[in-house]
Amino acid sequence: MTATAPHPRLTKAPTDPHRTRGPRLPVRLLPLAPAVVLLLLFLAGPIAYCGYIAFTDLQLTGQARESFVGLDNFTRAFGDEEFLNAVWLTLVFTVLSSLIGQNTLGLALAALMRRASKPVRTLTGGIVVTAWVLPEVVAGFLLYAFFRREGTLNAILDWLHLPAQNWLFTLPILAVSFANVWRGTAFSMLVYSAALNEIPKEITEAAEVDGVGGWRRMWHITLPMIRRSIGTNLMLNTLQTLSVFGLIWVMTRGGPGGRSQTLPLFMYEQAFQNSLIGYGTAVALLLLLVGSLFSLVYLRLLRTEV
Repeated sequence: MTATAPHPRLTKAPTDPHRTRGPRLPVRLLPLAPAVVLLLLFLAGPIAYCGYIAFTDLQLTGQARESFVGLDNFTRAFGDEEFLNAVWLTLVFTVLSSLIGQNTLGLALAALMRRASKPVRTLTGGIVVTAWVLPEVVAGFLLYAFFRREGTLNAILDWLHLPAQNWLFTLPILAVSFANVWRGTAFSMLVYSAALNEIPKEITEAAEVDGVGGWRRMWHITLPMIRRSIGTNLMLNTLQTLSVFGLIWVMTRGGPGGRSQTLPLFMYEQAFQNSLIGYGTAVALLLLLVGSLFSLVYLRLLRTEV
């Protein structure tokens, strides 16, 4: 019995995956084109232009045309005591107000509000979020009024018969760090509230039945389960804190004697008060590098699964 040959119309030619994938790939990437154009125009373009300016001696006044100076601006920065002081104060400000202050206080508020009654949660959340939504300049004036010599803090200390002092003069970096904690804790609280709500109640209830205390539950159960939220919150808070300008400028303007001058204020002073645009832009690129290093560290930590 002979086998019949298939009809030529019913025979399908083998499909080439590369042939079908080729025309579809540009179509799939087409919706991303506007976003890519906007990123190139408003992000990559200015960064590239700043990269060029950082290697020149461009000034605001007294110069007809800039010239290429190579790494002179960066060499000058690392030999400048004011720049090194600004780097140190930026790290202190970031650690105190972001890594310790906002992160710890936000987690504590989120954990306490889970057990609080609804009126308490509403009142506390409203107060904390109000501080967050205030414009940075307004928050700076409020905290300036709180810490100044005749301010609210010293009035409270006088009422308690405790010694008062001019906080913006004696401890300026601590004052602006506290101000940033007061203003930015709401973001951490919201992030951790959402993360804690995702923890199954069965796990915490089982730990309570087994007699695990509150601190042990927090350290061995809660924190490992929200580790990714902690890393994301730390990364976003750190990047936001590194760029704080208006809050410190309103409260201390980097003084007295540069004791609260972080890198954004030092950059502004060099670029727009001393008219050294090239040098100020080099400092801005170094600040961008610091933020990138922090982001890489956090992203590296987030790659490991719990």
